[in-house]
Amino acid sequence: MRSLAARLPQVAAWAVIAAVIAGLSAAVLVPRVAGATPYTILTGSMRPDLPPGTLVVVKPVPADEITVGTVVTYQLTSGKATVVTHRVVATSTTIAGKKTFTTQGDANEVPDAKPVQPVQIRGELWYSVPYLGYANNALTGSERQIAVVLVACLLLGYAGLMFVGQARDRRTKNHQQKEEAAL
Repeated sequence: MRSLAARLPQVAAWAVIAAVIAGLSAAVLVPRVAGATPYTILTGSMRPDLPPGTLVVVKPVPADEITVGTVVTYQLTSGKATVVTHRVVATSTTIAGKKTFTTQGDANEVPDAKPVQPVQIRGELWYSVPYLGYANNALTGSERQIAVVLVACLLLGYAGLMFVGQARDRRTKNHQQKEEAAL
């Protein structure tokens, strides 16, 4: 039986592999399959629950399902790419009968100045992963695809090496057992 010191590199490698798979699943695979979108928290306005660097994944939701207390990600200006993730602190209805939302960062003293229209809302918070947002920001669209393929290839290569190593060890052990039996 192999000693703990001999197994430590293999255990560490499997731990790294598991962490990479979990990170990729949380940041890329699960959102893509579920129709959700990952974003990164860039400021401290949602501290302490969502500090900068947190990956937030939001799922689209109908405006009438959003209530006070829901954390939403919305376009700062309708039709523009810049988004904000804040908590809904009030809802209201305009004279025209349209629902609007008042939002506020958890760490902010006052609500956001402009009410949020339903068309601006990208979705509500589904889940978040601390620190994974930094990696999400580092990898843009095409880089993210390359990283996924690269990690998959590395994992397959590592699995192949493990398989070949096990087969070699088994063959060596069988050869040694045959030699011992012949003596």
